[in-house]
Amino acid sequence: MPVARLLAVAVALTMVLLTGCAGSDEPPRPAGEISVATGNRGGVYAAYGAGYAELVERRLPGVTAPVLYTGGSVDNLRRVAAGEAEVAFTLADSAADAVEGLAPFSRPVPVVALAALYDNYVQLVVPSDSPVRNVTDLRGRRVSLGAVDSGTAVIAERILGVAGLSPDSDVAAERLDVRDSASALADGRIDAFFWSGGLPTAAITELRRTTPVRLVDLGDVVGALARSYGELYTETTVPAVVYGARSAVTTVSVPNFLVVRSDMPDAEAYWLTRLLFEGQRELIRAHPEARRLDRRTAIATYPLDLHPGAERWYRESRP
Repeated sequence: MPVARLLAVAVALTMVLLTGCAGSDEPPRPAGEISVATGNRGGVYAAYGAGYAELVERRLPGVTAPVLYTGGSVDNLRRVAAGEAEVAFTLADSAADAVEGLAPFSRPVPVVALAALYDNYVQLVVPSDSPVRNVTDLRGRRVSLGAVDSGTAVIAERILGVAGLSPDSDVAAERLDVRDSASALADGRIDAFFWSGGLPTAAITELRRTTPVRLVDLGDVVGALARSYGELYTETTVPAVVYGARSAVTTVSVPNFLVVRSDMPDAEAYWLTRLLFEGQRELIRAHPEARRLDRRTAIATYPLDLHPGAERWYRESRP
C-alpha cells in the first residue's frame, strides 16, 4: 500500500477512535429513491452496483434503488453533483480531479466517500498474435481508450502521455465502452483497447471464449505515471489464472470508492455504509471483488473525506 494510503488509513482510524461512541441508537432508516450510478455493462461496476442496489431495496423496504448504467467514473461524479444519482462508483484518480475542480471537471464537485471498495487494474487487451508488446507499440494503431466520461479514458490518455504518445495524433482513438471494445477487437475493427476494472471483467472473459487475446505488460509506464500524477497509481500484477494467461502481467492499480454528495443526510449515509458490510455475502454473489471489502481499509478514502454518517457506522461497529 503506498505511503499516502497508509497515512490515510492511520488518520481516518485515529479520527474514528478519538470521536468515541456517539450512542447505540440506530438512526432512522431512509425512504424514497436512492439511485445507484454504476458503469459500462459487462464491467465490474455494473455487476457490483446492481447487486448493491438490489441489497438496498431488500434491506430498506421504504427505498427504491434504480440502477443507472453509465459511462463510468467521470459520468458518475457529474451525476452525483447534479443530483441525478445518490450513490456512485468511481476511481480515486477521477474523484481527486473532481474535488479539486480539475479537468475534465469545470468546478469542484461536492462528493465524499462511504468506503474504499477494491482496486481497479488497468488492462490493455490485444489479440494474442499482435505485435504490440508495450505502450509505444500502439503508435499508428486503432485503439479504444474507453467510453466517453469514463475513468478508463482518463487513465488511458495519461498512460499514452507518459509513453510519449498523443491520443489525438499518434493513435487512431476510439471511445468505446468495454463491451463494444471487446466486440470491435473480435471483429478486427480495432487493434487494442484499454480497460480499467476489477478482476475478472466479464466482457474480457466472454471475449476469450471466441478470440485469443492477451494483456500487454505496463511495467514500463508505472513509475512515470506515479511521478506525474501521484501515489494513487501503484504497480501490481494481473495473476495468470484470471484470464488463463501463461504468466502474470505487470500493470497499474487504482482504488475504487463508493461516493455520495457531501450534503446527503447522515442517517442515509449511515445505512448505505452499514448495508455494504452486512450484505457482503450477497454482494460477493454479484461479483467476487466484493470479497475485498474490509472495514479496516474501507476508511482509506484519500483524497476524499468520509461522510459523517459513514464515520458513525465505522465508529460504532468497531470491535
